[in-house]
Amino acid sequence: MTNTDSTLLVFLLDRSGSMQSIKDDVEGAFSAYIEDQRKVGGSATVSLHQFDDRYEDVYLDRPLAEVRPLQLRPRGSTALLDAMGRTITATRERIAALPEDRRPGTVHFNIMSDGHENASREFTRPAIRRMVEAQEKADNWLVAYMGCDQDAVEIGAALGVSADRSLTFTRDTVVSAMASVSAMTTSARDTRRAGASMDELRAASAFSADQRRDAGE
Repeated sequence: MTNTDSTLLVFLLDRSGSMQSIKDDVEGAFSAYIEDQRKVGGSATVSLHQFDDRYEDVYLDRPLAEVRPLQLRPRGSTALLDAMGRTITATRERIAALPEDRRPGTVHFNIMSDGHENASREFTRPAIRRMVEAQEKADNWLVAYMGCDQDAVEIGAALGVSADRSLTFTRDTVVSAMASVSAMTTSARDTRRAGASMDELRAASAFSADQRRDAGE
């Protein structure tokens, strides 16, 4: 049986060249997210992945206490689909290799991008949509998509992400957007530890109207 007190926080961050203008805000907002999650009950590990037209595992399954400040170095174009496909596949394989009692009770897969897909070669949108939907249904994943200066709900839907967990933000509201993701993560972790079912957890894990307004949606 999986450990409902344990959570895996997976971040896939766009580091394409257009992220340069919000680099400092993203770094600061990510640090604030990590600090928030250190205060939540239960245990959690973090995996961080970055992508442009190349893909990088920054670190895998690192305890919250050992997470260091983010260093984002924007460059290149946007291979979002390939990055999502690689992250989902590798994360799923690592979890499957663990003894059942060490597997996280919940996986939060958070994606942040400010660009439109323009460089993927391995994965298609329909394939990614199927992968996301399968992970949510079969393996208790909560997937969130944060899109800067774009219709994140529309793009998220094409990727299989629920509209409830898709958030549009602007270059002026990076900090507010990440704070909303942190609040949703905290609520979900607390709710899961209290014994809620995954259906109840999904219903409770949604961006509010106030959070969407603050993010500039």
